Amino acid sequence: MTAASAAWWQRGVVYQIYPRSFQDSTGDGIGDLRGIERRLDYLTELGVDAIWISPICRSPMADFGYDVADYCDIDPRFGTLSDFDSLLTAAHARDLRVVLDFVPNHTSSEHPWFIESRSSRDNPRRDWYVWHDAAPGGGPPNNWISDFGGSSWEWDEATGQYYLHAFLKEQPDLNWRNPAVRDAMYEVLRFWFARGVDGFRIDVLWHLVKAEGFPDNPPNPAYRAGMGEMHRVQQLHSTDQPEVHAIASEMRRIADAYGERLLIGEIYLPIERLMHYYGRDTAGVHLPFNFQLIDAPWNARGLAAMIAEYEAALPPGAWPNWVLGNHDRPRIAAKLGEAQARVAAMLLLTLRGTPTIYYGDELGIGHVEIPPAQVQDPRELREPGLGLGRDPVRTPMPWDATPNAGFTTGAPWLPLSADWADRNVARLRKEPGSMLSLHRRLLALRRAHPALSIGDMALLDGVEAAPDVLAYERRHGDERLLVALNLGSAPQELALPAWARHARPLLSTLESAAAPSAERIVLRPDEGIVLARTSAA
Repeated sequence: MTAASAAWWQRGVVYQIYPRSFQDSTGDGIGDLRGIERRLDYLTELGVDAIWISPICRSPMADFGYDVADYCDIDPRFGTLSDFDSLLTAAHARDLRVVLDFVPNHTSSEHPWFIESRSSRDNPRRDWYVWHDAAPGGGPPNNWISDFGGSSWEWDEATGQYYLHAFLKEQPDLNWRNPAVRDAMYEVLRFWFARGVDGFRIDVLWHLVKAEGFPDNPPNPAYRAGMGEMHRVQQLHSTDQPEVHAIASEMRRIADAYGERLLIGEIYLPIERLMHYYGRDTAGVHLPFNFQLIDAPWNARGLAAMIAEYEAALPPGAWPNWVLGNHDRPRIAAKLGEAQARVAAMLLLTLRGTPTIYYGDELGIGHVEIPPAQVQDPRELREPGLGLGRDPVRTPMPWDATPNAGFTTGAPWLPLSADWADRNVARLRKEPGSMLSLHRRLLALRRAHPALSIGDMALLDGVEAAPDVLAYERRHGDERLLVALNLGSAPQELALPAWARHARPLLSTLESAAAPSAERIVLRPDEGIVLARTSAA
């Protein structure tokens, strides 16, 4: 692969924006599209190539945009279609691509389609959703559990049937076995592609099709208290059905018809099942999200094995991808602390494949405490006390030390992080050793070295003497780089391969990088380093 032959999404880095929390332009305490446009120069300065914006379509906000009432309009809280067009034009002028969230598994219960569907059993749109009679003797048709707890079935008194909802009852599942549903949703893709959108992240792609006959899901033998009620059963029949792959392929066909567009699939599945979403001959989504780093135990040998397994499982021609966090999962700095979050940032941005950065992670935002009276997330409200709430990772972006961190002139919809007065963009961009400065240097390094953006990768052998070190080589043409990451809090000595002896340091996660000796390098506690082969090596 060359820089000229690589697609933009193979060369680039994606940055996820949670729009409610990025920048408010109106003073209502909720971020919006004009706010995002206002901050585009920050994103180009950071060095990312694309922004993925979480849902902005018209919605009652029962689940903050993941309950869509109109797929082809912008929710007034975020602005208008004209505001979106302005944002898209401004982003493209800066060579920034724009990826939107597409939520195809379910609509809002206030969507006109569902209002028609539940109006009567003989309505033409009745079969656009999943309706079912009660079980013999009464009660839900089967034991399927909503991802937010409780039964996945909601009784509709007016028509005397249950409807299916994998999430909230305000989010009824569409019936993707109905050709009319598929056609209508494909038209949504075409609407936005024609408007100039560069791609979609497809929400819960593996949920789209349900097993015919709706059999019970088997009990989960690994379930334990505190996991969340959804884990009482294995989602064998309610997700990941073989028919979904034809749908993904049709979405890919539509995307390809508009040129170099991107489809990212949200899919939480084991690796062997995840790989099917690339499609036969890579005719599925371009990037089935690889979430392994989010839950991986933070140790060098385990991460090396995970990386090797993932790389080996990729179908021919498939392109890898990596993420450290998102709008649903705890922030990396909250899990590892800032010292190792810096090492994790180097890992994310030097592995082979397309990385996605979650907004605020470049500042090192950690856990944010949400007082009970300020909880917004319906998942936390339904299953309180289990630590499943998503509010702590959706808090407003701290831009500066002015009131409300420069995010809003009003009252923020969620509390700011406690250290926002010190941990904000304006302050960290001035500090050479800050987390933000590290991200900027890492992203600049990716752009300057094709070995990091599109090159091959090989895990380094012979690191047994350095048990906390994860090391790998990145190669492209004559360029060879070595990445060595100390995942521990003690110094580690790593023997260098012959080609890397006398290598020069390009970047350390600490403020300065020590040059290696002829044959080895000593990594300081919590240090990651990138080395480049010298002409003499």
